[in-house]
Amino acid sequence: MIVSTLNLFLVCVVIWGTTWFAITLQLGSVAPEMSIGYRFLIASSVLFAFCRWKGLPLSFTLGQHRDLLLLGLGMFCLGYIFVYYAEIYIVSGMVAVGYSAGPMVNMFTERVLFRTPITRRVAIAALMGIGGICCVFWPEFGALSASRNVALGALLTVLGVLASSAGSMAVLRCQARGYSTWTSMTWGMFYGGVLSLAVGLATGKPFAFQATAGYVLSLLYLALFGSIVTFACYLTLIERIGAARAAYVGVMVPLVALAVSYFLEKFAWSTLTTIGVLLSIAGNVVVLRPGGRATVG
Repeated sequence: MIVSTLNLFLVCVVIWGTTWFAITLQLGSVAPEMSIGYRFLIASSVLFAFCRWKGLPLSFTLGQHRDLLLLGLGMFCLGYIFVYYAEIYIVSGMVAVGYSAGPMVNMFTERVLFRTPITRRVAIAALMGIGGICCVFWPEFGALSASRNVALGALLTVLGVLASSAGSMAVLRCQARGYSTWTSMTWGMFYGGVLSLAVGLATGKPFAFQATAGYVLSLLYLALFGSIVTFACYLTLIERIGAARAAYVGVMVPLVALAVSYFLEKFAWSTLTTIGVLLSIAGNVVVLRPGGRATVG
């Protein structure tokens, strides 16, 4: 069954929007690197079994494994680690604003690496998304100070966006070379999980695990739904509409997270929030509207 592009987009947005709350249940005695490692190793184990059951080839050459290693390093390891630590130093809204620039970053990176034309429509939609996210999280910026911690948090956010973009470019490279989405995702998550644990051990983090219902259930939700289901949809989106347009998922996810927070955590919804949401949704309509491929360069 072929799933429509809109439905793929909605699955990513809705599930990833709820993972923001699930991630809060992961924070505590277990270092972020370890939780990320557990998440993607669980996901890759399920995917290895799925690929075996479907008879999908899992053997790759050394050079092909290098591509998959880069995919895992950017998309399933460093991108997540940088975000986890960024939120220690700055408010989550600032991180969301950084990630709302994802479509612009991917658009220019695709241009440099793959000579993909720069699309005016994506540029306009990305600017609308950035503006909308800024409006939504504007009250949070009052909590910022001119400390070195803020600068460090901003740097980690930028590194996270760049790592995520690098992962998207690795996906494009794998797809251009004919790798299956499922097998690429399987090995990518495996490498991402192993590398995350390696980073944790190298930086002195203990091999801890929190055997509580909240931690275990949220970990399983993040591994099965927040990883396997969403990334299967996201990688398919990249293949269909390109990394720049697919990255607009990162603009819409914080809005779903806000809705969850409104009902579960009593988030204070304001007029500025409404303006930001409408602006981001308008950008969403622009970026997903078929046709009209005006380009520059």
